[in-house]
Amino acid sequence: MLTQLARNWWVVVLRGVIALLYGVLALVWPGLTLEVLVLFFGAYALVDGVFEIIAAFTHRGGHERWWALLLEGLISIAAGIIILLWPGLAVLMLIYVIAFWAIATGVLEIVAAIRLRKEIQGEWLLALSGIASFILGVLILIFPAAGALTITWLIGVYAILFGAMLVGLGLRLRKRNAEL
Repeated sequence: MLTQLARNWWVVVLRGVIALLYGVLALVWPGLTLEVLVLFFGAYALVDGVFEIIAAFTHRGGHERWWALLLEGLISIAAGIIILLWPGLAVLMLIYVIAFWAIATGVLEIVAAIRLRKEIQGEWLLALSGIASFILGVLILIFPAAGALTITWLIGVYAILFGAMLVGLGLRLRKRNAEL
């Protein structure tokens, strides 16, 4: 799995860059209408899920736990499709979709980091992004009535941190690929 992940390090970096761009947009234009923010998040989750599924099928032959990436990708795509099909959903529904997506993504990333800890240096970046995802999801569940602006800022900061950690992990994987 590590060899194939290292060969496709650019997919991890691309996921990180997309998350960074989404986070910056959320912070630069916090006054966007909620529907536009919903569409941005839906598009991000959909694209992120596609890249995760590509990574899963790339690793399918090399590792028995490739299904974890596939599951994470399917969850991201499902969240993206739901949001893009019904952008007018109530704010509370959107908040719960984002919360459960972040929790599921966080748990799966933490599990992946634990499994990679003996195989790659810097797996803590993946664990840290998983912890950040999980914490964001829990905070959104605890405070669903928070204002849309606050949620926008939380999601923006989260996406920037998540993206930076994925870019860092991808660059470490690139280094590992050069060593293989």
